[in-house]
Parts: sequence; C-alpha cells; structure tokens
Amino acid sequence: MEFIKYILLGILQGFTEPLPISSSGHLVLAEHLFNIGPLSDVNFEIIVNFGSFLAILLIFWKDIVHLVSSFFIYLFNKKKRKTVAKEFKYCLMIIVGSIPVGIAGVLFKDAIDNFSNNTLILGVAFLITAFLLFLVKGSKGKKEDYDITYKDAIIIGLMQMIALMPGISRSGSVLVGCLLCGLSRKSSLKYTFMLYFPVSAASMVLGVKDMIEMGTASTLLLPYACGLIAAFVVTYLSYKWLSSLVQKGHLWKFSIYCLCLGIFVLFYFR
Repeated sequence: MEFIKYILLGILQGFTEPLPISSSGHLVLAEHLFNIGPLSDVNFEIIVNFGSFLAILLIFWKDIVHLVSSFFIYLFNKKKRKTVAKEFKYCLMIIVGSIPVGIAGVLFKDAIDNFSNNTLILGVAFLITAFLLFLVKGSKGKKEDYDITYKDAIIIGLMQMIALMPGISRSGSVLVGCLLCGLSRKSSLKYTFMLYFPVSAASMVLGVKDMIEMGTASTLLLPYACGLIAAFVVTYLSYKWLSSLVQKGHLWKFSIYCLCLGIFVLFYFR
C-alpha cells in the first residue's frame, strides 16, 4: 500500500504539473479526499517536484544550454555581444518575470501556508483558474520569443505571483499572461516553462534544508524513488499533451474542468 500510495501521488504530481489545472491544488485535494498524508512529508514533496523538474529540464535542455551560454558570452566576451544580444535580453526577461513571485514568496510564505489547506479557498482558486483560462479563448498573438518587453515580463510575473495559492495554476496563469500580452502560442508555452525553472529550483533549494533537518527514513527510500520516477515520466508525457493542445488553441478546455472541479470542492466540503 505504501508503494501504491507514493506512486499514485507521483503520477498525480506528474500529470498536473505542466497542465494549467494546479498541481499543488490537486495534491491538497487528494489529501482531503483520500485521507493520505505524504503532503505533510517535506521529503516527498521535494522529491516528486524534482522528478517534474527533471522532465521539464529534459524537454528544454537545448534551449537552456543555449540561453545560459549566451548570457555568459554577453557578460564576458565583448567581441561577441552583438551575436547574443537577443538571447541575453531574453534571459533578463526571465529574471524580471521571476522577481514578483520571489518577493511574494518570501514576504507571504507563512500566510500562504496557513491558507493552503483551506478547502473553501481551494474551491474558489479553481474557479479563478477556470475564469483566467476562458479569458484567453481564441487568443493568438504574434510576438515571438525575443519580442517580449520589460512591461510584458512584469505583467506575466505578476500573473505568476497569484499562483502561489494552491488551486490557481502557475502554468495556467502564466500562459494567460503571455497570451494577453500578445505572445504567440508557441512563445507563450516556452516562456511559461522558462519561468518555471527559477521558481522550482528556488523552492527545492529552500526545502532541502528542512529535508536534511528532518532526515529520511531508510524504509521510505524506495517508495520515494518510485514517486520520483512516476512524476518524471508522467510530467514528460503530460507536457507533450499540453503542447499539442496549446498549439491547437484548446487551452480553454481546461477551464471547463477547473470550473467543474471548483464547484465540486465548494459543495463537497461545505
């Protein structure tokens, strides 16, 4: 049962992480519906998130290597600055877009933690996600990767900030922000997951301290590994599905799911 529980939670994390339906909200909901406890286990939370992180890293590996190398070439090789100027600016847009959620996470972490298990807020958050996704129904911008402005990055960063609350999808809110700013569907998807890396990496680094202090029971190492592998594989497949839906302009269909889920949560836990 322990193996099954951790594998199922890994699958749930992996499936919902890329999709605009809030992975954290679904994990909280699973805890309440099925009375399962690993969500209070900091070790497990970090490990399955790391599995999803590795999957997204694999998908965008070439882009990340290109951007990171271009960033340092611009900083330390004046002769080649012009050749990597666009990539350097794109890196700056990632940094700018990550600042709002970083500040909010530090300032309001305790408050967010206090509300994270509130099912009323969870239900409302799912409804907010549904509204945001429906808002961009049919959106089809023309801006490409290197057309993102500082204004766009700030607006999109603020959209990501509100997703600190479980139930409001990070990928969904960022995708909505990108589309509202006029980015193409392809560029919106890429920038959404470029912003994922700083946030996810920072969360894992901050959580490692707690993980070390709490320790990990040796009897759980194998279940943890199974959860990580499940999260990795399913995240990879889930992203591929999301990419196809976004390119076809079907992002709004997730709003129907979030609407139904939000209504269910509000009525079931009232």
